[in-house]
Amino acid sequence: MLQKILQNRLILGLVLLLAAVVFAVGYFKKPALRKPSPPAGSEPTISLYINQTGETKNIKMEEYLNGVVAAEMDTKWPVNALAAQAILARTFTMENIKAGRVRELHGTDASTSTEEFQAYDPSKINDNVRKAVELTRGKVVMSKDNYIHAWFSACDGGISATAPEGLAYTKEPTPYVKGGAKDNCLSITVPENRSWVVRIPLERVSEAVRKITGKDPGPITSVSISKKGPSGRAEQLQIGAVTVGGPALRQALGSEMVRSMLLTGIGVEGGNLVLTGKGFGHGVGMCQWGARLLAEQGKSPEDIINFYFQDVQFKKMWP
Repeated sequence: MLQKILQNRLILGLVLLLAAVVFAVGYFKKPALRKPSPPAGSEPTISLYINQTGETKNIKMEEYLNGVVAAEMDTKWPVNALAAQAILARTFTMENIKAGRVRELHGTDASTSTEEFQAYDPSKINDNVRKAVELTRGKVVMSKDNYIHAWFSACDGGISATAPEGLAYTKEPTPYVKGGAKDNCLSITVPENRSWVVRIPLERVSEAVRKITGKDPGPITSVSISKKGPSGRAEQLQIGAVTVGGPALRQALGSEMVRSMLLTGIGVEGGNLVLTGKGFGHGVGMCQWGARLLAEQGKSPEDIINFYFQDVQFKKMWP
């Protein structure tokens, strides 16, 4: 009898010891820290790298977009033009976050650099901007269940370009970009977009050509447009002995200086490359001045986007 009692006590002791060990392991083992995922269909909070200061801040998507729209378009323009810009900015942000382009650079979703992401200036936010962003809250543009490349430019010179023509973009098909859309933007834009001229020293041009192509153009005594795209933009230029892409040359020489590739004249004069043209920007996607004109004609934000893009769908990602 005594032996049986001792056996039972031994078994009970072992059970209690095992339970204590299991509890201790579970107690002292630190659970993995996980960032809680927002509920499906809810407005995301994004991480934003402030390039000017090097700090990172977390910000709600719609609050962030107010700062983007304020920086990218004149805040006094019609609300529907600003709203079209908001839809494209939201789409651009979501598409780039999905691709992880800025995360590779700074470990964040977005940045305030126009070279890396898009413009951002919360100091310019006004009631017009707030109305535009709220009017389009959560709305993005899709093509076959994918975010579109939400391109836009300041002034397309009266006619829009395809992505291969205006940006030399051939990484993937972009059939949703409508080339050849005539918006009459030159009727309301500023004089420097209607007609401009720039003179660039030939040494700078030679350096740019070598950087792009790896070839020396030699003495630049003659220049010409060797290929034009459907909208009339210079896709390729003959600079001395070398052929160079128009969009690449524009970027290398400075997109603020060479305002577009919708050239009306090209020549060599007094040691300079002389270009004349119209428009400001690559001309792909939405033209901002054209958007303003369409808004003044009573077009909705969706109408404006459909003027520059085709076969696209609008989707509300969060309420």
